[in-house]
Amino acid sequence: MIDELDLVVLKRDLPGARLAIGDVGTVVLVHQQGAGYEVEFTTLSGDTVAVVTLDASDVRPVEAREIVHARAVS
Repeated sequence: MIDELDLVVLKRDLPGARLAIGDVGTVVLVHQQGAGYEVEFTTLSGDTVAVVTLDASDVRPVEAREIVHARAVS
């Protein structure tokens, strides 16, 4: 299960929030025992890009052998 403060990976593009598949965010709130999440996405310097409410199917936990990839936010 995904808990508050866990890192998660976005599984779909959210162009209205300037987010793309693979972006990594931090869970700030768990809704209904994991049915959904409030997730904050930030730049590498710590500026918030978006805080979005997502269904559980929109994110997945990070995996131990993954590496973060940087991209510019439009």
